[in-house]
Amino acid sequence: MFSKLERKIAFRYLAAKKRGFGSVVSWASLIGIALGVATLIVVMSVMGGFHDTLLSRIIGMNGHIVVYHQDGAISDYDFLIDKMKQNKIVQKYAIGIVPIAEGQVMATAKGNNTGAMVRGIKMEDLIAKTETGTKIYGKPLSAISDGELVAGAQLTRALNVTMGENISLVSASGATPTPFGSMPRIMAYPVMASFFMGMYEYDSGYIFMPLETAQKYLNIGDAVTHIDLFLKDPENTEDVLNALNNLLPDGFVVRDWRDLNRGFVGALQVESNVMFLILMLIVIVAAFNIISSLVMLVKDKSKDIAVLRTFGVSRKSMMKIFILSGTSIGVIGAFFGTVIGVLVAIYIEPIRQFFQWATGRDLFPADLYYLSELPSKLEITSVIGIAVIAIILAFLATLYPAWKAANTDPVEVLRNE
Repeated sequence: MFSKLERKIAFRYLAAKKRGFGSVVSWASLIGIALGVATLIVVMSVMGGFHDTLLSRIIGMNGHIVVYHQDGAISDYDFLIDKMKQNKIVQKYAIGIVPIAEGQVMATAKGNNTGAMVRGIKMEDLIAKTETGTKIYGKPLSAISDGELVAGAQLTRALNVTMGENISLVSASGATPTPFGSMPRIMAYPVMASFFMGMYEYDSGYIFMPLETAQKYLNIGDAVTHIDLFLKDPENTEDVLNALNNLLPDGFVVRDWRDLNRGFVGALQVESNVMFLILMLIVIVAAFNIISSLVMLVKDKSKDIAVLRTFGVSRKSMMKIFILSGTSIGVIGAFFGTVIGVLVAIYIEPIRQFFQWATGRDLFPADLYYLSELPSKLEITSVIGIAVIAIILAFLATLYPAWKAANTDPVEVLRNE
């Protein structure tokens, strides 16, 4: 594609030490492209990590498909679960069907109080849901019995309770009517275990209890508030949704995790796209610097260009020389930017901890970002795509200066020398 002569001249121009301001602009272009590529890789990796970590934890706790009843509690849930399990499509895609009794409460202990979500669940189902990535402290989940609680680690810390101490739960659900009005339902239960998921929203706001205990406390009898279905592939919910809509009687509402978290998922996607466009401006600005650098190079080397043209170097070859010279800046910048970006993305959490230690400030508050660690997910296709875009922009930036060099009139240049 490029002859030996074209490569030799292009790299000689690129490495020239006496280019003055033009050399400074070339270095600025290279560093700008490297920083732009590195920043894009790091930001997109962190955004991807946020997306996957948050969704996996939200989906993992709430089910991929949720079945409600428009009138409230589902009293015949055992019959419905058996009916779902007999459906061929549900059998094909589902790996678990879990009945849940849930309600909002105020948790109080030792003069401290906080809002919480009580979730009644069979302990074997809770064990299956928390077997990966969740730390359990205190009593094993398999040993939790009726009347005992499993609370988030942040919640127990906020209430200042230790294992075995009671938490009072205050709920408006199932309130007791009195001559003076409805009295909220208040019950005290011992906390026998705590869990740490690494997601602040759950660690600070969820309390699990055996399903029978929750049914009694919420005063819903032998019923549940909803049924969670867990699938082999969370992305493939459409077939199961259609099957359940056809299977279940009127009054039931079936929704998947996308519907339940539509605003959250959409916000993540929009934020990711906007961040990509904003940070791509860094690379675009660096590409414009390549134009400036090459235009000055063409002006500085106009005599050399005229001599080469009189020696028989074609216009096409002159274009290729300056295209290669400018694109090389993009390739080198993209290479170093990719290396730096990948290394920072891999070690983003140790880097955060170092700067947090150095500055003495919390750079990633768990209560704000809902995660205890800064997540990062490197995708090879994304990394390659960012590098390729940077190189393409650098290539496009060389076209005008290369065309200007190729159209230099050697007669006019040499006449003025």
